[in-house]
Amino acid sequence: MKILSSSQIKECDSATIEKGISSISLMENAAKKCANWIVDNFKSNQSFSIFCGNGNNGGDGFAIARMLYEKGFDVAVFIDENNSKFSEDAKINLNKIKAISGITIKDYSEFDNRDNSVIIDALFGYGLNRELSYDFKNLIEKLNQIPVPRISIDIPTGLFADKVIDEDSIVFKADFTLTFQFYKKSFLHPETGKFCGKIIVLNIDLDKDFIKEVGTDYFVTDEKLIKEIYKPRGDFSHKGTFGKSILVGGSYGKMGAILMSTLSALKTGSGLTFTIAPECGNFILQSQIPEAMFIGSGENYIDKIEIQEKAVYGIGPGLGKEKQTKKALLEFLESYNQYIVLDADALNILAENNKLNLIPKNAVITPHPLEFERLFGKTANSFERIELAKQKAKELQIFIILKDHHTAVITPEKKVFYNITGNSGMAKGGSGDVLTGILTSLISQKYEIEKSCIFGVWLHGKAGDLAAQKFSKEAMLPTDLINKIREVFKSLS
Repeated sequence: MKILSSSQIKECDSATIEKGISSISLMENAAKKCANWIVDNFKSNQSFSIFCGNGNNGGDGFAIARMLYEKGFDVAVFIDENNSKFSEDAKINLNKIKAISGITIKDYSEFDNRDNSVIIDALFGYGLNRELSYDFKNLIEKLNQIPVPRISIDIPTGLFADKVIDEDSIVFKADFTLTFQFYKKSFLHPETGKFCGKIIVLNIDLDKDFIKEVGTDYFVTDEKLIKEIYKPRGDFSHKGTFGKSILVGGSYGKMGAILMSTLSALKTGSGLTFTIAPECGNFILQSQIPEAMFIGSGENYIDKIEIQEKAVYGIGPGLGKEKQTKKALLEFLESYNQYIVLDADALNILAENNKLNLIPKNAVITPHPLEFERLFGKTANSFERIELAKQKAKELQIFIILKDHHTAVITPEKKVFYNITGNSGMAKGGSGDVLTGILTSLISQKYEIEKSCIFGVWLHGKAGDLAAQKFSKEAMLPTDLINKIREVFKSLS
């Protein structure tokens, strides 16, 4: 799914209208989709307080109020009675509800919410490009303090569609955001996405030709894309068909990390799987994962990484940064220029020794924000971090998987794919090690690198969602996630 800028969304609206759909009909369609969702998700005796602005977002709110009232809900609408400058379409829908005696229309200042009504924010849409006025800030602060469900129409008031907000900005805190056709970039970043609650994307039938042709560097990974990427296993195949994965890592006291990487590689379908680890981990790995072959390197810490032909390497989980291990990794990278996934201590060694030039072209690196900072420098916020990642991915001709609540895959062509599977239950040590194994396995099975990254991150998050459903976010473990990979593949096939 493409992510469009606010200006592109405006162009898309215009293109749709040019095809013969009037702007008021488009507003009616958007409002109908919102009202239908609300009816399906709230009890019939629920009341609603709808806060409407003067623009088309307010027009959506007026139309939603009318439709909810017609469905039997109690509705009150709140406006700024001192400002009579409404957009043309908003004015039409305001006049329609003025003709309905059962809908009360009051000034913002008259709101008291004694009936514990659900609050609907239809104050500003995606076109907001300035800081809120003092009066709106006070209103939003008041609404945020009331312990009732809160719904935003299109985008929470106070957020911009495409950019970060100031740290002290006042923003409506939605439990649900009913947005139209596209994700906004601000929904997918931690500084801004935390205000959106659950995102519901409603298809309002905007012009398909425009959407197909319009250019963007930003995408959301959806199931449609995953089903295009996924390759079912052919019946006439053998273990060599599905590649050779070599997971490299582990050190004294950190064998769990490389164990999880190896196990996740196998669960993802790796044909032949090897683990290079210190001898102290031999019994642990061979007893826990008999399907993988063990290659010893050093006693307690890896001191050599041998190069095997026609293999994909995943290096870093539990690796440690001992002197002999640093030497082994750097010597390996000086001689190796094939497919590789680099994670954790492999990235830290490269950063500390200023050896980014050793990362092979088409490599995949998987830093979390702090590791990214060590590699490429500090940024002011996650929006800037994504832009720096685009620059570095192109410069080094590598794929960067920037781990976050919505992990982003950044390609050498500067495309960004935000992932929307996964949950906070995965915020535990070991989850990243699982991802390394998944990615290594997919690449070894000859998925294209870009597709391996997109699919691997989605698969990791989807398995995490299934684990959270069964065990809870608090109690789920990375090993539970590994065991749910099979269910994701079953659903795909």
